[in-house]
Amino acid sequence: MRTVTALVAFLRKPLGIVLSGLAVVLLAVGLYGFQPWKLWVDETVHDALPTAASTTGARPIPSVLATGELISHEHTTKGSVRVLQLPDGTRTLRLEGLDTSNGPDLRVLVTDAPVKKGTAGWRVFDDGKHVSLGKLKGNKGDQNYALPADLDLATYTSVSIWCDRFDVSFGAAELKRAA
Repeated sequence: MRTVTALVAFLRKPLGIVLSGLAVVLLAVGLYGFQPWKLWVDETVHDALPTAASTTGARPIPSVLATGELISHEHTTKGSVRVLQLPDGTRTLRLEGLDTSNGPDLRVLVTDAPVKKGTAGWRVFDDGKHVSLGKLKGNKGDQNYALPADLDLATYTSVSIWCDRFDVSFGAAELKRAA
């Protein structure tokens, strides 16, 4: 009986160390993956309205090619989207009044996917054609993202605030051509 008790005590000690080590590793992986602190940390960006150099010295106002209003998907998301063309021909996607949750690995995608309300629209934006304009600069404020010169606005008709880590849209907007 004594031998059995000693054996059980011996096995418990290494098992406890292994389980403790496993718990620490799982906690570290969970923190890296979910980054829960971002739920309480807002990043506000105030990019100025883009302008192009002018030979007259005046600051020309960009023309509006398309607009849209963000709807919520996985997280409550508000704000508007405009596609602007500067006099030099460059185009910019501008998020205005953006207000969404912060999260891990958020990107701005321009896609060919239709914008759907509710959970039906959460995961569609990386299924077809899409172009990443880069990491979301902040979860609040006004932001500019350069559009590729060859991006066809007739094909890419929506914008998504996309969480690349979990393949889900925080919010999206349908781009409607300006009249």
